[in-house]
Amino acid sequence: MPHSDPRAAAAPERLIIATRESALALWQARHVQACLAEIYPRTTVSLFGMTTEGDRKLGSSLAKIGGKGLFVKELEDALADGRADLAVHSLKDVSMHLPEGFALGAILDRADPRDAFVSNQFDALAALPPGARVGTSSLRRESQLRAGFPHLQIGALRGNVQTRLRKLDDGEFDAIILAAAGLQRLGLEARITAVLTPEAMLPAVGQGALAVECRADRADVLALLKPLHHATTAQCVLAERALSRALAGSCNVPLGGFAEVFSDGIAAVSAGRLRLRGYVGAPDGTCHVSAEIEGAAADAETLGHVLAQQLKDLGALKILAALDANPP
Repeated sequence: MPHSDPRAAAAPERLIIATRESALALWQARHVQACLAEIYPRTTVSLFGMTTEGDRKLGSSLAKIGGKGLFVKELEDALADGRADLAVHSLKDVSMHLPEGFALGAILDRADPRDAFVSNQFDALAALPPGARVGTSSLRRESQLRAGFPHLQIGALRGNVQTRLRKLDDGEFDAIILAAAGLQRLGLEARITAVLTPEAMLPAVGQGALAVECRADRADVLALLKPLHHATTAQCVLAERALSRALAGSCNVPLGGFAEVFSDGIAAVSAGRLRLRGYVGAPDGTCHVSAEIEGAAADAETLGHVLAQQLKDLGALKILAALDANPP
């Protein structure tokens, strides 16, 4: 957690954080609340809970109802009309193109970016027998599962973390795939049967990272958020989001992107090299392409664009065109 900052003397009396009211969203908002309270002890930091369109339609496929942006719009409305000063999001839920007038004031130090395999019967994804039913809410995961494990049945899984676990426990699925960070943040690490490496399943763009959004004209809030910003995580997600934007990434595109900063081939907290991996596939997994690139971390955004072009050259354009013609 950040330490006190000289800016504390100029901090406001009160800050309001807009947040969804799911258990995971509240954990994330409270984490940012605690960070800000430590830095600015004289400031009262409160939460403003909201129910978003995405929360109201948990029984529908995200790809069919408008994508993960449905979890963000109402929070941005609260920022726009002054009901809140900032909003906390899972970065993977944030649109690749922010609406005009908004800014990401801080990207926090990334938690575990990997996916988690959760099962009450089987100890690994590879141990699932033919016909086993796997639940996931993500076209990205579905594509990679179908490509690597065509003998499995993939079923749609929506709802909050607890709802998804309950569906597993009730026998609707033999296994489910969730973000490892969400389970860890909720104290549910014991439910993780195995963590999937990026080689086994490439994570979503921004997975594991938290973003704090505010109005772009709130210079006061942007200044207050600077101590929360984690530069290395920001470089990684800058590359990932540039890749996604160049490929028109959304919930309708089974796309994975994951960047790591390296030094002399070894992952490091602060170093000069960045490795970016990308994946684009058809939802049924029959056609997919992947590639990776390495370069200077300072060129993170450029690396994202270059890798996107490499994926297009390998066949991603054909996959994307088919998705446009026949949306999932």
